Formats: sequence, structure tokens, C-alpha cells
Amino acid sequence: MTEETVVEKTWRGILEGRPGARRGDPAVIAAAYAEPRLRALFPVPSHGALTFHRNTQYPWSNDLPYIVGDAQWCIVYAPIRVGGVLGESLTPQEAAALVVAHLPDGCGPAFEGPWSQQDSPID
Repeated sequence: MTEETVVEKTWRGILEGRPGARRGDPAVIAAAYAEPRLRALFPVPSHGALTFHRNTQYPWSNDLPYIVGDAQWCIVYAPIRVGGVLGESLTPQEAAALVVAHLPDGCGPAFEGPWSQQDSPID
């Protein structure tokens, strides 16, 4: 049996509502998890947002689109450095698909450890 990665353990903890796991809207979490490219990234639900990162420890990459919302409606925002809205009034499934559509080539799986400036594809 293979040992779970940090990313897999984190997703499982969130999905199962384990003690100590961050909480997010279950519909948004499930829609994101259903997308294989998002499932390979490190999820961080916080304050109504679900962000995705290329690494597993703070500081986060913060260079990927993210979802804000719930089962009724979602907004997809461009990466923090870029800013702007990519889509709004979306279902969780549409939001997850839109994030995938805006992932950079070669994005994922997340690596274990903190993000450093040299890891950044953005200047």
C-alpha cells in the first residue's frame, strides 16, 4: 500500500470533516475534488474561498485562480497578483471547470514544502 501524500491527506481531511481540517462549502469542495487537475493541487479553504496552491507549506504560491462561493453561486477570481474576475454566477462545477481552464501549462502536482520566489513562473 502506498503512503498518502500531504495533498491527498489534506483533501481527505477536508472531505471527511476531520478534526483540525479546514472547512469549506461541501458543494464547492466536492466539485473541485472531482477535477483531477485540482485534486493534484494543495487546497486551502478559508473565509468562503477555496484557493489552490502548487506547494504544501506556507508561504503559498498564490499564482492560481480560486473560487469564492457556495452551492448556490460561485465567483472565480484570477490569481491574486493578476486580479480580476474570470466568471461569476456559476455553479460549483462550472467554477471548478473554469479554474482548470485557467491553470498554467504544467501546473501540478503540488510539491511538498514552502513556495519561494525562484519557484514562481510570474516575475
